[in-house]
Amino acid sequence: MTKRVAIVGVGTTGFRATTPDVSYRELTYEAATKAYFEAGIEPKEVAAFVATSEDFLEGYSISDEYSPDQLGAVLRPIYTIPGDFIHSLSCAQMMILSGIGDIMVVQGMSKASNMLTISEMVSFAMDPIYNRPLKESPHVVAGMEMARFLYETGTTREQCAKVVVKNKRNALSNPLAGHGVLIDANYVLKSEAVSFPLTQMDISPNSDGAVVLVLAEEKTAKALSDKPIWIRGIGWCSDTPGLETRNWGEAIYAQMAAEMAYKMAGIRYPRKEIDFAEVNDEFSYKELQHLEAMRICKKGEAGPLTEMGGTEINGEFAVNPSGGCLGVGNLFELNGGQKVLEVVRQLRGEAGRNQLKNVTTGLAQSWRGIPTTTGTVVILSN
Repeated sequence: MTKRVAIVGVGTTGFRATTPDVSYRELTYEAATKAYFEAGIEPKEVAAFVATSEDFLEGYSISDEYSPDQLGAVLRPIYTIPGDFIHSLSCAQMMILSGIGDIMVVQGMSKASNMLTISEMVSFAMDPIYNRPLKESPHVVAGMEMARFLYETGTTREQCAKVVVKNKRNALSNPLAGHGVLIDANYVLKSEAVSFPLTQMDISPNSDGAVVLVLAEEKTAKALSDKPIWIRGIGWCSDTPGLETRNWGEAIYAQMAAEMAYKMAGIRYPRKEIDFAEVNDEFSYKELQHLEAMRICKKGEAGPLTEMGGTEINGEFAVNPSGGCLGVGNLFELNGGQKVLEVVRQLRGEAGRNQLKNVTTGLAQSWRGIPTTTGTVVILSN
C-alpha cells in the first residue's frame, strides 16, 4: 500500500510589516517551538530538516548555516531549498515516501524589513545581458504582464481592484495578517500609478514572519495527531526565465504545477472537488490569472466571478479567505508557507471569523515572483 504523508504540527509567528523586536533567528525559533509542541515531539525525533533559504533575500551568504540552531538541528541532517516553501514541503514529503525517516520538519521565514534595497535585489535576478542593464523596476514587468492579461481575457481594472478590496477586508479578521483595511474599488483605482495599469494598491506590501511544519508518515501521523492534514497531491514547474520568450497573458507554470498535483490527487474537476483555495496574489491580477491557469475558472471568467462575490468567504468558491499576500503581506519565499498554513487552519476548523463551512479539501498555490515563472501547488485534505 502506498504511504501517505500528513502535516501534524504547525507553528508560526504571525506576519507583520516590521519586526524590530526580534531577529530572523528568533522568528524561526518561535515558530519551531510552537510546531514541536503541537506535534508533541522533540527535535531529536526528527529524521531530517528542510530549510527554505535564498541567500539574496536573506541578506547574507550561505543563509542555511544560520538555520540549525533555532530548529534544534545542530549536527543533524538539514537540507536547504533556495525556492518557495512548497518546494521544501515536496522534498520533505519525498524523503518520507523514500523511507529516509518517519518525521520531517520544513522551515521558512521572511525578514523583508531588513532589506533596504528590495527592488535592486529582485532586479538582480533578471537576465544580466538583455534585461538588467535597462535598470527598470521589477514592477515594470508586472505592469506589462497585467496589461497583456487584461487584454487577452477581457478582465477589467475594476475587477482587479475588487481582489484588493476583498483580500484586505478578509485580513482584518485574521489575527495573523498585518495589512488589513476597509477600502473600496475606487480607492484602489485612484491610488498612485506605478506601471500602467498597475497601481500602488495592486501591489502586496512586504511582511516578516516564520512558519514551521512537522510532517509524518501515516502510522506515525495518526499516533501524533487526532486531526492530521493529508498531502494528497503536490506539483511544481519552472517555465522560461527569459522575458522575451514567455507567455505574457497566461501563467503556464501554475497550469503545469496544478496538473501535476491534480494527477497525484486524482482530481479531474478542480472547481467541484476542491472547496477553496489560497493562491498567490502578490499583484491583484495574479489571483485571477492563477485561478484561470489552474482550471478553477475558464479563461476570462475569474474577473466576473470576483466581481459577483463568488470568491468571497461566503461565495461559491472562496479564494484567499486569509487575506492573501495583499492582506497578510508579501513574504517572498515564505509565501507558499503562509498559503499552506491557512489551508491547514481551515481544514482543522481553526480559522476563527474567517472559517469556511464544511470544507474537506483545499488548494495552496504559490509563485516565486518577478521575474520568475516558477510556481508550486499542493492539495491538502482532512
